[in-house]
Amino acid sequence: MWLYLLSISEIRLALTVKVSDTQQKLNFYDNNFVIAYGLSMSLPDLSMLPGFANNDICIMTIEQRFPLPPWDMENAAQKLQIIEDEWNTLDPEKVITGYAPEAEVRYGTEFLNGHEEIKQFLNRKWEQQLGFKLKLDLWGALKGRMAVRFECEWHDIAGQWYRSYGVQVFEFDDNGYVQMNFTSFNDEPITESDRKLV
Repeated sequence: MWLYLLSISEIRLALTVKVSDTQQKLNFYDNNFVIAYGLSMSLPDLSMLPGFANNDICIMTIEQRFPLPPWDMENAAQKLQIIEDEWNTLDPEKVITGYAPEAEVRYGTEFLNGHEEIKQFLNRKWEQQLGFKLKLDLWGALKGRMAVRFECEWHDIAGQWYRSYGVQVFEFDDNGYVQMNFTSFNDEPITESDRKLV
């Protein structure tokens, strides 16, 4: 997939333009740029558009993260295993590689937007929740969404172990990145001998 990031000093409306006999869609991205994207193998020349010079155009590429939606139970389970493995590295930098740059996340009562907030949250979380281990269980999948049951085990600084039970919903973009992830859960104190996720 290719993507153009275009400055819009003169164009103020989202529009569709025909370039090289291919319909390409332009969408707003904040107040200063417009996104042009497509699946064609060749990059169209957009310098012919009014208000654009060649140096206004910056080519960006989007790496797709397989497997991709739409989901069935098989490829959704494969994607979920990748997410579980990344979380169990306890490496925020690794985890955010699976999230879209503008991803919206709610984890309990924590509301997060974008890579930096997610990364800071995970750093805080894993400083407090030691020995963290996560297990994800797919309940259902349709189009770009998944419903997931999860449990995780961890202990605090004092050595008290807990098991967290909860549910998550995921929404993925067309390139396989998490763009929304909402999580609700409850914590239960357990003894170390009660652990299941070892």
